[in-house]
Amino acid sequence: MTDTRITYRDATLDDGPALDAMARKIWLETFHTSASAEDIALYVAGAYGPDGALIRHLADPAHHFHLAWADEAIVGYLKLSALTLDDPAILPGAAQLSQLYVASDWHGHGVAQALMQWAIDTARGRGATALVLTVWEDNDRAKRFYDRYGFVHIGDYAFPTGNQIDRDLIMQLVL
Repeated sequence: MTDTRITYRDATLDDGPALDAMARKIWLETFHTSASAEDIALYVAGAYGPDGALIRHLADPAHHFHLAWADEAIVGYLKLSALTLDDPAILPGAAQLSQLYVASDWHGHGVAQALMQWAIDTARGRGATALVLTVWEDNDRAKRFYDRYGFVHIGDYAFPTGNQIDRDLIMQLVL
């Protein structure tokens, strides 16, 4: 289903504050119970805010952000990155889907599907052999979504949430 109220475009540096606030909110809604309050605070402090990783990545050409807008707000985004994962099962020439977030009130409106299709098309257009991502092992909703696209679990990744190390699944879609 395509919701005509939603528009899609690449992010600019001017989008930084709104994108950062939206991503932080979704991350906290999704993962607030996954670690201690101290570890959550440590993660959030490094990932978000004016000196956080998201703002730094927005200015880094190794990362490409694509946004979904509705009602004058960002309702979803995807970050396509140069490959940083290191696993022998990853195909040479793969691209990395680093983040795919959709505001909970926009679930079911086709935002995630449109962003995923953009990622697949963009990676193919750049000559990527595969698209890889990591997903927290307990994020069943996301795992079901990636399964529907044909991503398969090829390895594990130790994801630091503050001082806690979580098991993420490395999933790959051959393009």
